[in-house]
Amino acid sequence: MSRVSQTHPQLVPVPIPDAVATLIGLSLPRPVLQAEIDAFGEVREIRRLRPLNSAEDRQDFEAALGRLARANKTLGAYGPRLIVRGAA
Repeated sequence: MSRVSQTHPQLVPVPIPDAVATLIGLSLPRPVLQAEIDAFGEVREIRRLRPLNSAEDRQDFEAALGRLARANKTLGAYGPRLIVRGAA
């Protein structure tokens, strides 16, 4: 789970204590929490693959986008504000 609150793009991110992050994680259903973890991992992977230097990088990039979309579908079904952005 992200340890920084990102509720509004113009606000300065505020660190969330570990205990509070744990309580938030415990309040979410396990599939939603796993989808959030997966989504943030895919965003890191997408950013790592930029720039696309080879055909393999492009394939990996497209696969990561697909996995991010699948995780976001789960997150969006639970709450539209949970969707992870930042892959573009």
